[in-house]
Amino acid sequence: MPGSMKTMGVLTVGALVAVTAYTVALGSNGWLWFGWVVLGLLTLGMAASRGT
Repeated sequence: MPGSMKTMGVLTVGALVAVTAYTVALGSNGWLWFGWVVLGLLTLGMAASRGT
């Protein structure tokens, strides 16, 4: 896995942990979850484009 892809993966997982912690502590925020989904889709898109 190239360095930039590994960094994106770590960032995506870290963001998931942060958004989940925020949701548990302060309640759900739809914009945070939307942002995480967009980040996840970008990460998947990068992974798919590198695989071809």
